[in-house]
Amino acid sequence: MPDIILHQYATSPFSEKIRLVLGAKGLTWNAVEIPPILPKPDLLALTGGYRRTPVMQIGADIYCDTALICDVLDRLAPQPPLYPAIQAASARLAAAWIDSALFTASVTYTMQPAGVQAMLAHLTPGQVQAFIADRKAMRGDTNALRMPLPEAAAMLHDTLGRLQEQFAAGVPHVAGPELSIADFSLFHNLWFIRRATPLAAILDGYPLVKTWFARMQAYGHGKLRVVPPETAIADALNHDPLPHDTTILPGSGLAAGDPVTVTPTDYAKDPVAGVLLTLTGHVVTIRRQDPRAGAVNVHFPRQGYHVQSAA
Repeated sequence: MPDIILHQYATSPFSEKIRLVLGAKGLTWNAVEIPPILPKPDLLALTGGYRRTPVMQIGADIYCDTALICDVLDRLAPQPPLYPAIQAASARLAAAWIDSALFTASVTYTMQPAGVQAMLAHLTPGQVQAFIADRKAMRGDTNALRMPLPEAAAMLHDTLGRLQEQFAAGVPHVAGPELSIADFSLFHNLWFIRRATPLAAILDGYPLVKTWFARMQAYGHGKLRVVPPETAIADALNHDPLPHDTTILPGSGLAAGDPVTVTPTDYAKDPVAGVLLTLTGHVVTIRRQDPRAGAVNVHFPRQGYHVQSAA
C-alpha cells in the first residue's frame, strides 16, 4: 500500500485531531506542511479546489474532511476502534456536534483579542492581516465559525461541566465507556483553546476534563516524517486510484460518469469539479485529471457536501 500522507500544518486543530488518531493507532505516516492560507498550489493540484485542512492522501486517492479521513483510518487500522459497536451511533453523533457547534464556540472564544494576540504572536503584522483576510474570505457571507461571545462561553462551560460530572460518575470517555471518535473531536477543541494561553484558564474549573485531556495527549502522533509536496504529487502520479464503490444513490438524478461539482455546505465553499464515480449515503467520489498529479480519485463524506450536476 502507498504511504499515508497527511497534508497539514502544525497549528491546525483538525490536523491535530488526525495526528492524534494516527498516534492512537500506532501508524507510520508522512506529513506535508501546507500553508495555512491561500495560495496552496500543491494541495489544490491534488484536491482540485478543496482548501480545508487537513487532507489525507494514499497514492492517487485523496480524502477530504476529517469525518471521512477517520473512517478510512479505522478501516486501515481497526485497533483501537473509533466506532465501537456499543456506542457507534452515539459516538458519530457526538463527534459531528463537537466538530461543528462546539468548534464554533471554541473559535469564537479563542478569537478574543487576548487569544488572537497569543495564537498569532509568531506572525508579522502583514501575515496577521493576510491570515484574517483569508479566514474572512473562507467564511464568505455566512456566519460560519462565529456566534456571540456570551453564548460561546456558556456552551463551553455547559459542555465541560457535563463532562466533569460524567467522568466523576466513572464513565471514562466522551460518548460512553469506550474510546471513540468523539474523544478525538473533543480533544482538538481543547487543544485549540489551550493554545490561546491567556484564555485557557476556562479549563481550570474542570479537573477531571484536564485529566482526560492528558490521557488522550499521551497517544502522541505516531511515527512520522516530513516530506516535500513534490513527493506527494509524484506519489499520486505514480499510482493508480484504488478500486471504488460504483454505487449511485437511486433518485439522485445523477449517473456514474456525470460531470459534477462537490461543495461544502457551511464554509470554504470552493467547488471541486470531476466525474462522478460513487454517490452513497455516506461517501461521494469523483475522478479528476491534473497535469501534475495525473488521475486522482477525490473522496468526500456525503453529509455536509452539495453534489450538483455540472453538465
